[in-house]
Formats: sequence, C-alpha cells, structure tokens
Amino acid sequence: MNGAHSHGPGPVAERPAWQALVAHHKLMGHGHLRDFFAADPQRGERLCIQGAGLYFDYSKNRVTDETIELLLQLAKESGLAARIEGMFGGQKINASEQRAVLHVALRAPAGARIEVEGVNVVPEVHAVLEHMARFSESVRDKSWLGYTGRPIRNVVNIGIGGSDLGPVMAYEALRHYSLRDMTFRFISNVDGTDFVEATRDLDPEETLFIICSKTFMTLETLTNAHTARAWSLAKLKDERAVQRHFVAVSTNAEGVAKFGIDTANMFIFWDWVGGRYSMDSAIGLATMLAIGADNFRAMLSGFHAMDRHFRSAPLAQNLPVMMALLAVWNNNFLDAQSVAVLPYEHYLKRLPAYLQQLTMESNGKHVTQQGQPVAVATGALYWGEPGTNGQHSFYQLIHQGTRLVACDFIGFCQPLNAVGRHHDLLLANLFGQTEALAFGKTREQLEAEKTPSWLVPHRICEGNRPSNTILADRLTPETLGQLVALYEHSVFTQGVIWSIDSFDQWGVELGKELAQRIIAEIESRDEPALGHDSSTNALIRRYRRLRPPPP
Repeated sequence: MNGAHSHGPGPVAERPAWQALVAHHKLMGHGHLRDFFAADPQRGERLCIQGAGLYFDYSKNRVTDETIELLLQLAKESGLAARIEGMFGGQKINASEQRAVLHVALRAPAGARIEVEGVNVVPEVHAVLEHMARFSESVRDKSWLGYTGRPIRNVVNIGIGGSDLGPVMAYEALRHYSLRDMTFRFISNVDGTDFVEATRDLDPEETLFIICSKTFMTLETLTNAHTARAWSLAKLKDERAVQRHFVAVSTNAEGVAKFGIDTANMFIFWDWVGGRYSMDSAIGLATMLAIGADNFRAMLSGFHAMDRHFRSAPLAQNLPVMMALLAVWNNNFLDAQSVAVLPYEHYLKRLPAYLQQLTMESNGKHVTQQGQPVAVATGALYWGEPGTNGQHSFYQLIHQGTRLVACDFIGFCQPLNAVGRHHDLLLANLFGQTEALAFGKTREQLEAEKTPSWLVPHRICEGNRPSNTILADRLTPETLGQLVALYEHSVFTQGVIWSIDSFDQWGVELGKELAQRIIAEIESRDEPALGHDSSTNALIRRYRRLRPPPP
C-alpha cells in the first residue's frame, strides 16, 4: 500500500467527533423539522450555501447547529483537507491500484499545472481536447465523409459503465444544445437487442461508431464493436471502410490498429482517469459531436468552477463537503439507507442512473484503505426519476412508508422550453414536495379540516423526511459540469470520512471472471464437466438444452 496513505486517522467509529455524534443523536431523539423551523424563523435563509453557480438549501435536514459543528469536526479529524490536496496534487490516493486520481486535470485551464510523478499533465489534456475539437468539427460541418463519399448523419457510441453512462447522460442532459440533423445512439448491453434496436433504422454509409474502451479488451464493448464492424462491412464490403466509419477512445494503440481503426483517429486518456469520472475526457467525444466544442468547453469550465470551490471554500461553506457530511449523518445516524435523486428537469432523466454508478461503485466498499472492516454502513443506494413523473410512482413510499429515504431535489429557475405555465407548475411541485416531506400533516390538522375520523390515520403524513434542494438559474453545459462535479466531490468526501478507497472497484471483477469460465462451458460442443454449485450447474444445463443452436 502507498506509504503516504497507510496511516489514516484510525477507524471512523473511534474518532472523538463520531462518538460525540452518537451521543448527540441520542439526545436529539426524534427532534422534528416542524419544531426546528418554529424555533428558528430564519432557518431557511441560514442553512444554505451558494457557490460555483449553485444554490444548496439543506435546512430541511434533521440537523441542528450542534450537529453541523460535530460533522465539520469529523471532517477535520478524518484528514479531509490533506486528502483534498493529495488528490489535486497528483498523489496516488487510489491506494489499492497505486494510481493518482486526477479527473480534476481534465477540466483545468490550459495554463494550469497539475503533476503526476513530476510531469505536468495539463498540456497533454489540452492536446487531446484540440484533437477532439478538430475531429468533431469535421464531422459536424460534413467535411468528414464516409467511405462512399456520403457525410456522417448517425453517431453510435459503444461502451459500458462510465464509457456509456457519462456520454448518454450528458447527451440527454444537453440535447437542447445538440445538432438536430444528426442522430446519436448509445450501445452498452451485451444483449444483442441493444445493438439491433440502436442500428435498425441506420444506414452504414452514414454511420460513425465510437468504440470506448480504455484497454480495448472490455468483453461487452469489444463484442458489440465486432458486431458493428460486421454490420458495416455487410454493406460497405471493403475492409478499408472501417477507417472512415470507426474511431476509438482508448490507450491500446495496438488493439485499435488490429481492429482496423486508424490510430490517427484514436483519442487517448490516462490511467489516472477512472471510468465513472471520465465523461469530461475523450470518453465525451459523442457529447462534443452532439453539442460542439465550445459547449463542451463550457461544460468543462463548470466542472472547474466546482473544483476550485471544493478546494478553496471553508468547510462550512463548501457545497460538496456539506452535502457529503449530511449524507453521512442521514446514512449512519438516521439509518436512511437510500437517496432518491429527483431532478425537476426532463433533460436530466438519465442523471439518477449516472449517479448510481458514481456513488455506488465508488463507495460500495466493506474494508478501509488499510484493509480492515469498515464497521459502519458505507455507500447508500442511489435511485430516482424526474419530477413530476416520480410523484405518481414512488413518492407514496417516501411520504408514508416505513423506510426513511433521503432526497436530493434539483431544479432550475428558467426553463429551456417555455410552454405556457408548465415551468411554474413544475417548480411549484418541487417546492411543495420538499415542504410536505419536511412538515407532513398531523392528526390535529386533519381533524380541524373535518376529515372523517376513520380516514384520519390513512392521511397522516409524519413529515420529518430529510431533503436537500439544489437550484440553478438554467440548465446549461456549464451548469451540468457544476452539478456533476458537486456529486463527484461529495462522493470522495464521504469516502474520506469512512476511510475507504472511492476509486477502485474490485467487486466488479468476480462475476466477470466467472462469466469467462461459464461461456466456455455453455459453448462447448461436448457435455462439459461442471464444477459449480448445484444451482449454477442446473441453470447452465437447462440453458444448454433450450438455447437455439449456434449459427
């Protein structure tokens, strides 16, 4: 393990601030938000932060000033300031993989200096951005032609995990800014249906595939890439056509060239960029093709604004830090095991899925950086849907269910598509839901409204359900960068509190390793000798009996 990080601040549950929080929680008992607001009429104006273009209202969390002070003390005892500087300074804070974690370098301005092992990586980042910009412009202005001389009208991104979730989320989020005479599709699943449906109505002569795989060996991505190659050549006939219809985002030049892609059209990134932190690297090529280089750079400037805020703002006025500390409080002390992300903006419909990977792959860990059991709950479950759709789906459980769900509400003061009074209704629902979750409706209120006594128990809403509200002026490329960076740094801060490595993902590997063994058994012409458990053996045998014969 990296010597710089082998000696942390000790187990989180043994830190004085953690123990003080345990005692504080017992004293607070079931303190209710109704009482907190009644005792402090200015609470809503006081418990909020503005920074990097976002307004963050955390007043509807079950916290007092003492809670906040103890949480801030916990951040200090956890060595957060040093860990932040370690990340920005290029230290190998991903200890189990011995890697630096420098997604912040992807959005640093050209004159910045961020070093990895003594080398400033910023010039190389900007060289790749220029490469992406030149290529994107040639496709967008129709000067890049397919093999038969026709311009590209369809772009299909093939990746999985961070190589898919980031680009598809950003494309959907920024569709308002995208070229409308081009079609963008995203293929990730190894299920053949994903490929068939994405390409069903496309013409190979007008279609460009972006193959996103750092190693150029990811099973799902390469399977889909070879299917795309065969699909293209079935019409284009000539192997040389691959160079006009395929580009790669990868570090494996040999693998890219073997596939038939011109390495001049390979866009690189680096081992200090984790997959789920890569949407602002060359992995975002599809995003840049859709929205253009200027809008992509505006998104990067939004990321960078939040990076600067995270690095420099005092902890009590630091949006990602406060968001993270409240998440720790809700998770570890109030037993809120999940967080609902509720964007009141239809363009952000893929944001909850993106944040699922960012948060759960990062902080779904059971041991500390030192390899010891964490001994407290770590990453919460993240899920959600856009408002107002979710209100007619799962909000019932949030309001009256037996499980406590923490909520992040996200809204914008100005609509991108002004249609009648739609936006006023949308925001009225956002504000109404946060108020209802916090304050609920009591038996006394219902009785005063002359609700029939038999109906009263069914209509009581306890309230006291914690939520954050994030407001921005308008959904722009810059705002999207600010918002994603907010969550990135919140995830990192939570990991620091728990002393876990938020940047590895060893748990992803085991199932993939077993799948490699099982595929050989499934495709064996002879009856294989199976050495799995009785359930897995029976499933494999049943599938072998019922599957269609191989082509």
